[in-house]
Amino acid sequence: MHCASCANIIEKTLKKMDGVHSVEVNYGTERAKLSFDEEKTNHHHLSKQIEPLGYSLVAPTAESMGMSENEHAGHLGLNQSKQEKMVELKSMRNKVISVIPIAIISVFIMSWDILAQFSLITEMSVFWVEFFHHLLPILATYTLFVVGKPYLLGFYRFLRYGKANMDTLIGIGTSVAFLYSFAVTAFEESLRPFINVEATYYDVTIIVIAFIAFGKYLEARSKIKTGDAIEKLLNLQAKTALVMRDNKEIEIPISQVAHGDLIIVKPAGKIPVDGVLVSGSSYVDESMVTGEPMPVSKKEGDGVVSGTLNTNGSFVFKATKVGSETMLARIIQMVEDAQGSKAPIQALADKISSIFVPVVLVISALSLLSWLIIGTQYIGFSQALSLGLVSFVGILVIACPCALGLATPTAIIVGVGKGAGEGILIKDARTLEKLGKVNVVVVDKTGTLTNGKPELVSIQNFSDKTEDELISLLASLEKNSEHPIAHAVVSRASEKGINLVSVEGFEAIKGKGVSGIIQGVKYYAGNIKLIQELSLSFDTELFEKETSEGKTPIVVAVTEKVIGVVMVADSIKSEAVEAVKNLHKLNIKVVMLTGDDKNTAKFIAEQVGIDDIVAEVLPEDKLNKIKELQLQGKIVAMAGDGVNDAPALAQADVGIAMATGTDVAIESAGITLLNGDISKLVKAINLSKMTMRGIKQNLFWAFIYNIVGIPLAAGLFYPIFGWLLNPVFAGFAMAMSSVSVVGNSLRLKTKKL
Repeated sequence: MHCASCANIIEKTLKKMDGVHSVEVNYGTERAKLSFDEEKTNHHHLSKQIEPLGYSLVAPTAESMGMSENEHAGHLGLNQSKQEKMVELKSMRNKVISVIPIAIISVFIMSWDILAQFSLITEMSVFWVEFFHHLLPILATYTLFVVGKPYLLGFYRFLRYGKANMDTLIGIGTSVAFLYSFAVTAFEESLRPFINVEATYYDVTIIVIAFIAFGKYLEARSKIKTGDAIEKLLNLQAKTALVMRDNKEIEIPISQVAHGDLIIVKPAGKIPVDGVLVSGSSYVDESMVTGEPMPVSKKEGDGVVSGTLNTNGSFVFKATKVGSETMLARIIQMVEDAQGSKAPIQALADKISSIFVPVVLVISALSLLSWLIIGTQYIGFSQALSLGLVSFVGILVIACPCALGLATPTAIIVGVGKGAGEGILIKDARTLEKLGKVNVVVVDKTGTLTNGKPELVSIQNFSDKTEDELISLLASLEKNSEHPIAHAVVSRASEKGINLVSVEGFEAIKGKGVSGIIQGVKYYAGNIKLIQELSLSFDTELFEKETSEGKTPIVVAVTEKVIGVVMVADSIKSEAVEAVKNLHKLNIKVVMLTGDDKNTAKFIAEQVGIDDIVAEVLPEDKLNKIKELQLQGKIVAMAGDGVNDAPALAQADVGIAMATGTDVAIESAGITLLNGDISKLVKAINLSKMTMRGIKQNLFWAFIYNIVGIPLAAGLFYPIFGWLLNPVFAGFAMAMSSVSVVGNSLRLKTKKL
């Protein structure tokens, strides 16, 4: 595809086909998303319908992707392999290199002629005039029929099928300039009484095609760069995995890894699939998936993600997700889908580009007729014809819808790719556009503002033991307990490297706590009910304030007395306070929705700086609250991580899921924040605003070239100021319009979120 009109031609042609339900063609990514009835048609049949127009549908296969079957089995696919794109780019580059010397000769002749007219240099000698008079037709013939072949085919398809695109405009313009010049050269003496036979436009044909070929080459090279994010993600995939089979270590392609396989990862090795550590420990660099630079500690029971890099230790993990189920595969798929989707703002560009080419053809024809009919009365037929041809060719050349077609998709591709690099996964362009308009953010408490798992937050020691000794006693008792609160204590002991001691006579006291004998002394750990049952005196007022804040006490006692109390709570994420503060700076109201009790919710809200609280709500209440805010005219984003958040995430204008949460939440959301980092929400909003600003800038440049260029090329300013746009400059402006739009989109890569 060469321009936005190509995408519209393909869409309109395929939509007319029997069995086709919907078609969405994206010029920026060169991809078509099709929904059709397989009993009535198939992609081969559909491809045949557009082949006469110069296009074809290619379903990605291992061969077309330049991969082995094993590599392709786990690959989610781009429409072309990098190798194919580079071959195409090399062909374009060779044509540009061949035409540049020809263009330089043409510019040299044109410049000499212009400067001689103003008496700035002497006129060219008769020998050189005759030499170039015979050389230029040969050079123009090569340029038009070899380098300009795609534009001639565009002209031919227009004549045969009535379908016009950018190639049609260039093909008509350069062909008319060439044919007129050739006729003048061939029948010079016969035409001398009627027209100015000294004026030929071989240089226009040569230089316009050279500029446009060079512009298309730069555009194609830049478009490859816009897909860098996908390529980086694909390069993260390990090609093989070292697995245990029949008590032997064997290396197999990742496409052969099965659920439950035990996989060995050595230092500096890539993790091939998702899984859970069963032995060993290490630090894993997850920066390319989460955006976080610090390696993460991994021990038995911790999860690992495909594509991440093991740093120093060795470990064995069990494969839990393989192929397209892995986090990396899902990230690639989400990024690809988002880059290929269309933002609502693109509808404007699509609508204009669909009628743009026919309108330009009419304007160029009217311009030529106006010069011949009106101009002849004032400046004579010969000069009117000459200026009319210049206008005709100039309009066709400058009025290229390429920049218009690239304005939105290139910015979306770069924006989505940048987001992926920052750990922000965007499901589609519509979500990205909407996010920048959000004025209320609704957040779930658990797993979004808080870590979603209990942690030991404070210790009160009433004994002569040290704090570490008290934790050792408590963790030794709790290590056999199944309760989540017990895990918080054991985790603290593990983090601090505190040794556990053996426990005899362990007993789980249902609903109250645990007990056991350590070094001949019986210890109890549990809630207030257990202490009351033991008839031990204890002042509960000591931690009333903390319990009102949602913290849970674990009381440690011996038979005679209480020796300590530890408080366990779901701690606030370190980044939550800063994230809410930054949302306020963007004039966004923050509302917390939680199923937790009001006291806990109020305490968390005060700590984080939340504007409004709705506590003790059921999943349907969350959904209704979102609807209520929307009825007030608010544009609402909802951030959550649980199954209970899924309905609200789907209802919100923008649903934001924490990747640490459930699959249901992630599927319901338009945006996923990797690593469950709420601070990425602010970055996502900034990314949306930056991308939309880039799209609007692109559309401005795309329109301004045409708004200024077409009237200038038509000669509207000629009677007043004597201004007329030379097709050579029109070609340069057209080429630069596409390059400037792609360049402006690529500039997003350098911006800080």
